[in-house]
Amino acid sequence: MKTFLVPIDFSAVTDHVVDTAVSLARSLDGKIVLVHIIQPPVVMGEDGLPIEVLQDAILNMEQAATKFLARIGERVAKEGVKVETILGHGAPAMNILEEAEKAAADFIVMGSHGHGKFYDLILGGTASRLVKRSKCAVIIIPPEAKSTRKPTSP
Repeated sequence: MKTFLVPIDFSAVTDHVVDTAVSLARSLDGKIVLVHIIQPPVVMGEDGLPIEVLQDAILNMEQAATKFLARIGERVAKEGVKVETILGHGAPAMNILEEAEKAAADFIVMGSHGHGKFYDLILGGTASRLVKRSKCAVIIIPPEAKSTRKPTSP
């Protein structure tokens, strides 16, 4: 059984990424591991937000992400594919690589935002980092790819 790790960020390409992963998993008798990484807000300056505000923001992100992951997981299961969901915290690329290793992933299927070279040079790109560092194959779904399915945003 092949394992497809599918990091999702709830962007416009998410539905197409999941649809592609489902097709691949079906054809290779595989399972899907859906992963969403919550990146804590960055607070700069001496007059940062009170810790309670940050904790509330993170809790709200966790609750929304948990619901959305569950909805996508149910959709994948209805398609007849075994599915797991993981909610993580921290730097996306590093956490995705760790989850891929834990799951013994054969493939990572993810979307690209297509921000451009300047954006990636300044901020870096998760997809670019994964392609460079992953021990398994990485399949990138371009931002222009559209799903035929109605969006299921949180």
